[in-house]
Amino acid sequence: MKLLIVILGVGLMVFGCGSDVKHKKPLKTVDAVDLQRYAGKWYEIASYPAWFAKGCTATTAEYTLLPDGKIRVVNRCRKGRPDGPVKEAKGKGEVVDTKTNAKLKVWFFWPFKGDYWIIDLDPDYAWAVVGEPSRKYLWILSRKPSMDEALYLSIVARLPDKGYDPTRLQQNPR
Repeated sequence: MKLLIVILGVGLMVFGCGSDVKHKKPLKTVDAVDLQRYAGKWYEIASYPAWFAKGCTATTAEYTLLPDGKIRVVNRCRKGRPDGPVKEAKGKGEVVDTKTNAKLKVWFFWPFKGDYWIIDLDPDYAWAVVGEPSRKYLWILSRKPSMDEALYLSIVARLPDKGYDPTRLQQNPR
């Protein structure tokens, strides 16, 4: 019973059920995403703190296109310290807006799916910003483990226009 309560609570928190969206403007995604170029390994540079990532460092996400059109998602981090034990979560994703490929649903356990919206993207796919409509979660991702400070600050400077509070961001220790 306790496990069921935890699972239901996880679903409600992770996927925004019952969250109060206080934003007047809808969250805008990028105009188009080439999923072939987006696939591969990404390093988390910064994110809003999330209970499911507590204690994680050196966080990565790897996306693989599957023959059925879905996307395999493998998130990894080190617990507690950069050389700590590896924690891995495997899930799947699917595109829900085929016009842009910028809106996806991702799930790590059935039946809970979360929004994964690409809201800013480098033309060369060197970095991306991922959010969701309630603005509860946010990730800044890079193809490299670190990001130039000036680039990071320019990405962060655009977040308020998207309805995000940059002061909530925490950089991911490596």
